Amino acid sequence: MSGALLLAVGGLTAVGLYFLTGRSLSRIVLGYALLGHAAVVALVAAGGAAGKPPIAGRAAAEDMANPLPQALTLTAIVISFGLTLFLLALAKRQRTLSGDDLVEDDLEDHRVANPRLTARSRIAGLRRSRGGDDRDAPGGHADSHGTGTGPGGAAAT
Repeated sequence: MSGALLLAVGGLTAVGLYFLTGRSLSRIVLGYALLGHAAVVALVAAGGAAGKPPIAGRAAAEDMANPLPQALTLTAIVISFGLTLFLLALAKRQRTLSGDDLVEDDLEDHRVANPRLTARSRIAGLRRSRGGDDRDAPGGHADSHGTGTGPGGAAAT
């Protein structure tokens, strides 16, 4: 791989990763596009010097170009094009629904990151802080007003 292609791959990858870490969907789309271009340039560089067409019987095997990087390059182009179109559709939907293209904090991500703060434990903690218990009556449950019900929905005494 030549030095210029190595620098191009490194630069495209670095800028693409930088864009991916942003909160704007337009930057994220550009980041994925740059990473796709970095993959294509890396595959072109891996193919080596140009050679004769890889058709059997036309040239000696050592003079032929390697067809595998060419096939992988075409595959990478198609995949990056499809991914870019998908991300653009997501960005357009986000813009239509929210009016901007910023990725917002997802409360579910925070809950998964800290499993101790599940909804059930937060509700139980709130009830305990108000002096109630979530099992006010045997076989019953506490409703939103803190009163318990017994089996069959009858009020517990």
